[in-house]
Amino acid sequence: MTTETGSEEFPTDEAAASRRQELVLLGTGTSTGVPMIGCDCDVCRSPNPRNKRMRTGVAVHAPGGTFLIDTSPELRLQLLREQIQIAHAVIFTHGHVDHLYGLDDTRLFPYRLGYPLPIYLEESTEATMRAAFSYAFRERPPEAQGWSIPQFDVRRIDEKPFELLGLTVQPVRLLHGRMPVLGYRFTDVAFCTDVSTIPDESWSKLEGLDVLILDTLRDKPHPTHFSIDQALEVVDRLKPKQTWLTHISHSLEHEATNARLPANVQLAYDGLRVPF
Repeated sequence: MTTETGSEEFPTDEAAASRRQELVLLGTGTSTGVPMIGCDCDVCRSPNPRNKRMRTGVAVHAPGGTFLIDTSPELRLQLLREQIQIAHAVIFTHGHVDHLYGLDDTRLFPYRLGYPLPIYLEESTEATMRAAFSYAFRERPPEAQGWSIPQFDVRRIDEKPFELLGLTVQPVRLLHGRMPVLGYRFTDVAFCTDVSTIPDESWSKLEGLDVLILDTLRDKPHPTHFSIDQALEVVDRLKPKQTWLTHISHSLEHEATNARLPANVQLAYDGLRVPF
């Protein structure tokens, strides 16, 4: 089912209601994750837990419950690590595998909520999702029981703001190479992953930030991701109070990289909590 976005409230569980309002970085790694299979570089072999990066994703503890941004292939492990027992909704940046392929791990949520899980996404991401997870969008077979098949309430979005769990969410158009994707801003925090260009019309939506979470793959330029120098140019223009760099490859060692960055611009790490 595909519906228009709405402003209705969702029921909350006691754990969600008792949490403070914050964003949790579930993963901060690039599409291969770190360590990378078959690599024996110093970062991939590092014992430092902040050099171990699952694929990118976010949990937002909002006033009315918890929502996710993207569903990485490690979603189950990420939610268990952070002791997140339920999500009331999911919003998506785009349909690439490292941001989408943990979708099946959400199938417990509608069973516990008592209604299909609301998912907010663009038409292009929905098309990718329906092709990759076709079983979740067919008519539910009579033998299906409980949480055996995901159940979604698809809510199509564009660049207009929408209300979700007590927050106004502002989509921000970004370009991932030539691919249009979405970043998201709520209150004075913005999450902008998988970006190599910020279109002219999007800069104003990122002004006056307390916290910017920004894609930064490596030092060397890349056709679909910001490098460190490019990210610092964004920071210099927007001047957020704090910037956390995410979607990080194995070429950036956590401590050494942070030592050469400004104090208000640092590499993020899995499990980082950002109050807002």
